[in-house]
Amino acid sequence: MGNNGKKVGISRGGFDVQAAIERLSNPKAGAYVIFLGRVRGESRGRKVRKLVYEAYEEMALREMERIREEALERFPILDMVIEHRVGELGVGEDTILVVASGVHRREAFDACSWAVDEVKRRVPVWKREVTDEGTFWIEGERSVPDYHG
Repeated sequence: MGNNGKKVGISRGGFDVQAAIERLSNPKAGAYVIFLGRVRGESRGRKVRKLVYEAYEEMALREMERIREEALERFPILDMVIEHRVGELGVGEDTILVVASGVHRREAFDACSWAVDEVKRRVPVWKREVTDEGTFWIEGERSVPDYHG
């Protein structure tokens, strides 16, 4: 579950939020903003049983590192961790973790929010929702039936 000091990662296991914060530990930091995404039990009016995340891992890691570097350039933050899960995840399981550290909270909040949006928009991770009504690929705000699942 640990990420060996790396600042971006893809994992099949859960996140260690405290370890992620420790990887950013800096005496200048007065703020650590954490976004932890989880599988919710309902989506678009359908009861969700589980989500299945698939990734082109090498490209996903490269793009996550790019997003991290851009965040460090765009916002006056000290550092950032970005991690994403893959595999089958049940309701309540963690899906994405972004932690931004900053001298002050405002820039850390702004950078964290921006990074989450960019990961969802740019990183090649695909999501299928398994619901009581069938399986659906999720593309942004759209859901497309998966006729093979």
